[in-house]
Amino acid sequence: MNDRIDSHAGAQTAHHGNDTPRAKSSDTMIAIEGVSKRYGEFQALERVDMDIARGEFVVLLGASGCGKSTLLNLITGFDAPTTGRIRVNDREVKGIDPHCGMVFQQYALFPWLSVLDNVAFGLKMKGIDKTTRYATARRYIDMVGLKGFEDRYPKALSGGMRQRVSIARVLANDPDVILLDEPFAALDAMTRQVLQEELLQIYQKSGKTIVFITHSIDEALMLSTRMVIMSARPGRVACDLTNDLPMPRDAQVQLSPRYNELKSQIWNTVQTEVMRSLESQAA
Repeated sequence: MNDRIDSHAGAQTAHHGNDTPRAKSSDTMIAIEGVSKRYGEFQALERVDMDIARGEFVVLLGASGCGKSTLLNLITGFDAPTTGRIRVNDREVKGIDPHCGMVFQQYALFPWLSVLDNVAFGLKMKGIDKTTRYATARRYIDMVGLKGFEDRYPKALSGGMRQRVSIARVLANDPDVILLDEPFAALDAMTRQVLQEELLQIYQKSGKTIVFITHSIDEALMLSTRMVIMSARPGRVACDLTNDLPMPRDAQVQLSPRYNELKSQIWNTVQTEVMRSLESQAA
């Protein structure tokens, strides 16, 4: 076996085989250090510690309400920790971080702008000249498979196509980190599978650091190089698992024995945390 599990349900840790080492400080893209978040009496996160290496594809899994989206918002600077700190590329996050790009579940496109102008919007705000920003936008539109749709408007696109535009817009701004909050949750299964494979190809081409939220174990296994399972509220790291399924991946990976071994392992942890969540709500 070639996996790593760090289980924090009682601070017990297990390592198996030649596990992937933690990022050295020079390789760390995101450092989450003792981060807690409280909203009044509501404790969303409690002492979360996590290092994410440059070029990792980390998927956050966990029951609803465990703090996954809260953690993503703290990384990008939409909100601030109550205690602790977050560093991105060795810069402490204070306010919205321009080095992070966010893709939401809802498409968040400007309906009055064409695909080309939506993708080029961030570059325009940076003062990039029209020729350069359009050339950059066209490159990423092509990368997400929308060449020929540059002049279309969002209302003329399917849900999957709109989400591709959102991804292209983030890529065009060349962020250090791409954060995705359940970006494929509203899509049908076939479109979701296609976009998962396309996102993997983009990841392999770009080498970007990606943090991705999902409720789907299958999606986590398809996409990630590493999976972090969050505990029931307040959110902590319950399990940290390396995904050693070989790249590149497609739907056929689901037929492998290793895939099903990892899926069972993750499900057992998630099930435990869901039961804890239900018990705490009933108490």
